[in-house]
Amino acid sequence: MVTIILLVIFYFTFPLFIIWICSKWSFFRKLGSIVLAYGFGLLIGTSGILPSGSEAYRSALKGEKFLPQEEAYALFTSGTISDQDIMVNDLATTQDTLVAIGVLAFPLLLFSLNIRRWLKYAKEGIISMILALFSIIVIIVTGYLIFRNVVPDCWKVGGMLVGVYTGGTPNLVSLKLALDVEPNTFIMSNTFDIFVGAITIIFFISLGPKVFRAILPPFKRISNEEQSNDSIAETGSFDDYSGMFKKGVLIDLAKALTLAIIILGISAGLSILLFGEMKDPVVILSITTISIIASLFPWVNRMEKTFQLGMYFVLIFSLIVASMADLKSIFDFKMLGLLGFVTWCYFGSLVLHLLLSKIFKVDADNYLITTTAFVFSPPFVPVVASALKNKDVIITGITVGIVGYLLGNYLGVALGYFMRGL
Repeated sequence: MVTIILLVIFYFTFPLFIIWICSKWSFFRKLGSIVLAYGFGLLIGTSGILPSGSEAYRSALKGEKFLPQEEAYALFTSGTISDQDIMVNDLATTQDTLVAIGVLAFPLLLFSLNIRRWLKYAKEGIISMILALFSIIVIIVTGYLIFRNVVPDCWKVGGMLVGVYTGGTPNLVSLKLALDVEPNTFIMSNTFDIFVGAITIIFFISLGPKVFRAILPPFKRISNEEQSNDSIAETGSFDDYSGMFKKGVLIDLAKALTLAIIILGISAGLSILLFGEMKDPVVILSITTISIIASLFPWVNRMEKTFQLGMYFVLIFSLIVASMADLKSIFDFKMLGLLGFVTWCYFGSLVLHLLLSKIFKVDADNYLITTTAFVFSPPFVPVVASALKNKDVIITGITVGIVGYLLGNYLGVALGYFMRGL
């Protein structure tokens, strides 16, 4: 219990340290707070600082992140797993629960956005979304044809990857059940996805903006001088946490956080009312819609530093997600074919989408944000938007991510069985 309490305290306080060093030293500021959060998280997850479970515990997981408490204690009572495994399971449960903090960031990030201005940018985002979806499907099918003789149940893996690269990890889990994927194949697919994804997201938030802006057209700002000045001011405010502890600002932040929690509660309630359970796509869609409506009210839109408070929660999310990855598990030569398939799907879809974006003259920011929304899911959209210093693409990214959630399971099952018949 002490370990879990200390870990929770660390997750909530270390981002404050990251913010402080970024404000103090230009070197860390240039690296970026998100890069630092991911870097430290990967270091924690891979270094062995956190305890790891036994082989019996990992076998009992069957591809899940943690065991239900009753099942874990039943296995402990029977002597199958140890008391350390119980602690590891409690840690994993806590981490998975805390990841939900990323959802709380959504309304805080959206409150300060200019929705009317975003509508002027929606067209390119939709074009980029269609190109991204086409790229993912083409690359995964070609990847299946390349790797089907070296990856067991390659069509099932391909089906899962279609789902995860359009709708995120929730679709990966549901497609495991829909396609009846073997536990070990699922575990390693998920592990390689995390490994390659970690490298990709770090590239996206560090060198990515400069690289893609050198290849693709720049994001087109609206010509209105006043709104252009607003955009410039917003760009500079992404990492500006100064003044957050002033009395007036703290009152605004307390109101904003309360409103965000209320919106989250309403969204969860709608999902339970409509479907009898919490469904991620419904909750995220509801949060986004209600937050957009709220942002149209001047008293909400003008609350100070709500975006920065949202970014603080994004830093927490980034630190937690990265600390859940153990990069040592990739060194299994029997699984190199699977690693190759996952890598092909990641980078192949990025390159094809890049080429198509060049042909159709999609700008760099929309390319990067739609790719992020599909491949990594909506919680990562603010992370990349921060690296781009562009608030105007956040709603596009979240919208694309929601579409991906909705399409992911259908595409995964359909394309999986299509590849099986090839």
